[in-house]
Amino acid sequence: MSTTPIEYLSSLRIGTVEYISPDRIEVQLDIEAPESVALNAGTPRNFPRVNGYVMIPVDLGFLVGQVSWITIQRSPYPKRRGFQDFGLIDLPFPLRKMEVQPVGSLRSIKDSYKFKRGIESFPSVGDIVILPTDEQLRCIIESGDNRRVYIGNSPLVGNAKVMIDPDRLFGRHLAVLGNTGSGKSCSVAGLIRWSIESAREKLVDMEGNVNSRFIVLDPNGEYSKAFADKPNANIYTVNVEGKAEKQLEVPLWFWNTDEWCGFTKASPKTHRTTIVHALKSVRSGNAFEGQTQERELANYTRIIIQALQIEVKEGTPFVKKRAYGFHPSLMKWGEGFSIEDDFSNDLKKAINALKEKMTEFQNNRSGGGYIDYTYSRDEIQEVIELLNQVFSKAGGSEEEFLPTDEDSPIPFTGENFVRSIEANAEILKTTDYIVTLMPRIKTLLTDVRVKKVIDNDTLQLSKWLDNYIGANNKESLTIIDLSLLPSDVTSIITAVIARMIFETQQRYLKLNKQCLPTVLVMEEAHYFIKRYNDDAENFGASIQCCKIFEKIAREGRKFGLGLVLSSQRPSELSPTVLSQCNSFLLHRISNDRDQELIHRLLPDNMRGILREMPSLPSQYAVLLGWASELPVMVKMRTLRKEQCPQSNDPDYWDVWTGKEKRDIDWSKITDGWQKNTP
Repeated sequence: MSTTPIEYLSSLRIGTVEYISPDRIEVQLDIEAPESVALNAGTPRNFPRVNGYVMIPVDLGFLVGQVSWITIQRSPYPKRRGFQDFGLIDLPFPLRKMEVQPVGSLRSIKDSYKFKRGIESFPSVGDIVILPTDEQLRCIIESGDNRRVYIGNSPLVGNAKVMIDPDRLFGRHLAVLGNTGSGKSCSVAGLIRWSIESAREKLVDMEGNVNSRFIVLDPNGEYSKAFADKPNANIYTVNVEGKAEKQLEVPLWFWNTDEWCGFTKASPKTHRTTIVHALKSVRSGNAFEGQTQERELANYTRIIIQALQIEVKEGTPFVKKRAYGFHPSLMKWGEGFSIEDDFSNDLKKAINALKEKMTEFQNNRSGGGYIDYTYSRDEIQEVIELLNQVFSKAGGSEEEFLPTDEDSPIPFTGENFVRSIEANAEILKTTDYIVTLMPRIKTLLTDVRVKKVIDNDTLQLSKWLDNYIGANNKESLTIIDLSLLPSDVTSIITAVIARMIFETQQRYLKLNKQCLPTVLVMEEAHYFIKRYNDDAENFGASIQCCKIFEKIAREGRKFGLGLVLSSQRPSELSPTVLSQCNSFLLHRISNDRDQELIHRLLPDNMRGILREMPSLPSQYAVLLGWASELPVMVKMRTLRKEQCPQSNDPDYWDVWTGKEKRDIDWSKITDGWQKNTP
């Protein structure tokens, strides 16, 4: 027996609209409406239920609402349909009411439905409220285009599949937030694994590789276990333990000026200038060691010429008060030019000519009485010409005077960098100011815990990019275990890795006119992306680390670099980074400050579902933002035990009762600890 549309709607009816506003609708539930389980929607379903969905027929479809609260209203005159004219006497009876937040509209298209965020037309007082069918619920939850990766099921909507579009999820940054033990790490590991597996099922060339790139920065060493079964996973750690792991290498010549200044806490006024000149020197090929005497003289002469040009630009030789200090410096520079036996005759002649000119300047500015230490323009020009003669005869070339980018990743050794700082400090007269700077750099270079990480001047940059970001048309999953790095180095190493990846993405886009989709995952992000006060005194390593992630959050999307943040304390994260995340996967959050911050992410009429966050069980989360048409609670798919990150809760009882054994041999730990090995 067929039913009419009106009879069909009547069978699904649960109440009547009593109050309506743009962000809130109050519904009077019928006395006959289900009290705990609804049987009239196709399958048994819990109703009424907070954060469940109901619908109100409107023009061209249905208004979809989310239940925010349910209450009982005591009324002495209950109204039951069909009984008004029978003369029955009604006793006081409790009536149920609920509040509904409008979230979107559902329209019928051919044999299916299409959900759309936003309200085009509102109902009126007296309109009926109905339960959605199972098919309509699935169309609400499974709305949106390009639903490609299955991540879990929605317990509120008949366990409908929750699927996401990777372009939306990773393209505009994702934040996975929740208390420890709520399932964040498993969710992150699952998103990576499920995305790669879904892409493999849809490969255009079934014999080809998934051309994906995931880079996980792991400060706790959790993810090595989760992806041990992946043959394409590259696991890098500080001290290699097994065959599956590789030595982490972030050479010190990768570091730019800001990172060196941040690590050494260099003063912007005095230390930074010396570091900039030192980096320019070593990146220009000034090795200070392992060279012929002529080559060393050419490097020395080039530095003197550059220093002299700086002095001339500032007018130091021509001003009486300042020339008093310039003259001794010039004489001291001249003492560095000595003649060696293996020098060519032309070079010896050039050095003799320079030394004679220096002697002439010294004789003219010596003796008793008043002495004028200023120099004429012609005298300075003559010195520069003589220096150029020495430079060219010693094998120097004009190309060495071209501006050198102090931040270019050109190899050099740590020892050479130290010598370069000392040499440039002497030329720039900042030797007294680098007394506090040098011990920090020398301590870094001699620290056996990080020596293998930073000390490699033979590594090819292209090989490093192949290993860490991925080779051509090859699935790449890089796990960078930072757990054994010293705490004072971890932030700067993390900053260098993130910046190198970001700048590589920039250059790839400029060269190829299209971006290379890459995902950078930052676990325990509150350690590395801390909020800070933006003032001139902030120049530490943690500040530099936060600034590069802020830049990635603001600009990474344009270059194909997606950011995934996982954190226990969203209130401690940089507001800049968090504000650029367009999708959120929220696990259990109990801290008041963190809850308050999360509530600001949603409009007022969508905050009801977030009230469940303090009581969410492990593995449950709320997906909201750009990746989902509307906030939806999802039970994440279950990973096998061997696929979960190594972050399980400790089994206290089983160990106490002897069900699980724990053998202790502290000597094995202390032997490795004292020798700085794992």
